[in-house]
Amino acid sequence: MFKALFFSIAFQLVYLCQIQAGSMMAFSASDQLRAILETDNAGGKISVKEVSLGNSEAIHRFYDSRGYQEVWSQNGVLTELAYELRFEIRQAKFDGLNPADYHLSRIEPFFSSFEANKKANRSNEVTDLANLDLLLTDAFFELASHLERGKIDPSKLDSDWEISRKPQKADYLALLTKSIKEQAIRKNLEMLYPNFSIYKKGREVIRSLDELKKKDTIDWKTIKIDKSLKLGESDNSVPALRQRLYFWGHLKSLADANSKIYDSVLFIAVKSFQKENGFEPDGAIGKNTLAGLNASPSYLMDKAAINLERLRWLPDTIRDLEFILVNIANYQLDYINKLDTVFSSKVIVGKRYHASPIFSAQMSYIVFSPYWNIPASIARNEIIPAIRKNPNYLQQKNMEVVTTAGKSVDPSSINWSAKSFPYLIRQKPGGSNSLGLVKFMFPNSHSVYIHDTPSKSLFEKEDRALSHGCIRLQNPAKFAQLLLKDNPTWTPEKIDQAMHQDKEQIVNLPRKIPVVLVYLTFWADSTGKPHFRPDIYGRDEELLKRLKNQSGLKERN
Repeated sequence: MFKALFFSIAFQLVYLCQIQAGSMMAFSASDQLRAILETDNAGGKISVKEVSLGNSEAIHRFYDSRGYQEVWSQNGVLTELAYELRFEIRQAKFDGLNPADYHLSRIEPFFSSFEANKKANRSNEVTDLANLDLLLTDAFFELASHLERGKIDPSKLDSDWEISRKPQKADYLALLTKSIKEQAIRKNLEMLYPNFSIYKKGREVIRSLDELKKKDTIDWKTIKIDKSLKLGESDNSVPALRQRLYFWGHLKSLADANSKIYDSVLFIAVKSFQKENGFEPDGAIGKNTLAGLNASPSYLMDKAAINLERLRWLPDTIRDLEFILVNIANYQLDYINKLDTVFSSKVIVGKRYHASPIFSAQMSYIVFSPYWNIPASIARNEIIPAIRKNPNYLQQKNMEVVTTAGKSVDPSSINWSAKSFPYLIRQKPGGSNSLGLVKFMFPNSHSVYIHDTPSKSLFEKEDRALSHGCIRLQNPAKFAQLLLKDNPTWTPEKIDQAMHQDKEQIVNLPRKIPVVLVYLTFWADSTGKPHFRPDIYGRDEELLKRLKNQSGLKERN
């Protein structure tokens, strides 16, 4: 306390002497920075105009390392580097981030004032120069952190995301020092982007939507229809639907702009829209297609922002040469080897109240002709009530009762009305088995795995959130062939035979393959084409509020 007071008095005396000597500017921005950091905020939290800076410790270390020399001005004038950083702060919106988090509203008045001073040939106040220097430096550190590993800590969200958040690898002080030396902000901040090409493509989608929004004159009031709208039918919503399809480029003209008839021209445009947005291209305007047509450019920008944040969380290990990616929101599995997608398949995922979790694990073995060991919750809530109503249920479903040691139990010896049930119910291998003919195992705490299903018709549904949480695969035989391709003995014929046995066969994989279950409601492909999907588990809204600081919580890394 005494030391801080001593320095404060000393600086004020020096400042007064300089004024009296007629050399006011001799008390520089560097001197003012030293005064702020060594006296007013000695080693602690730094405030600028009553705004607390989030990276105070890093700021203290950074300025101490450079003798309190200012960064963003020289001889009392802003540098090009300061303008470049302001530009990058403005551009943060294309990363789906909020420029306000990087002091933009506080920085802009300083720039305006300094530019006005320059025109009037007035000197800038050293206090203002020092304050702006601190704000810009704090903004750099904050933006760097958010770009590298996301603004939001996914472990603090209500929705589950159990993939470990990417750890900080970059030294932000060293990165800023490098940026100053090279006089290049953009190049060095770009180094922090996720190592996925779809990230930069996603940024460009937001940029394009932002440009489109500037030309947008449509009233995006939510359109409602009572039932699915089909070719030849009439509805008051058709003119508005026609206008939106024209806006998105699926309709070439608005010749019949006011017609309420769902005609053949509109039908073709709807099918084009459906195909582009991952819907069943049947031309019928149902709830999903209507939701897509109700999505404005602003809404889609927000959706893209949410998913760029999710990409920033993902660890670099997801770029392994070989891995299996399941995007739950897209109902799709991709098997990627050497950065090439060698297999893609439709999947069925968990219902909203049995949501498939977001996590990663290692696939290590395959089970051909599996038993289905029915989870206790399903047995208690579904199977046992069915047995009480129908004593032949177990036989009809090819099920059996066993002890925990695997010993068979006669169902007729069991009191099915008893409160306790000290047994297991399992479904025997076969075509009617709920797991189908094969399952792919990546041991995890959720007891989730990928498996076949006898209900093949469900893959034709647009909404495929239908399971209890596991992932049902449309073409499991082909998937098994690819996983076992390094073993020539596993021919397609042998795999088919293994899938049609009356007992399980476990086959260990020659190497463990990472399996990553993600939830992305937007991505941009390698050509830059955007893909938007419904938020089937209702997880986007919470994350969007946090990104926009609407949750009432201040995020800190």
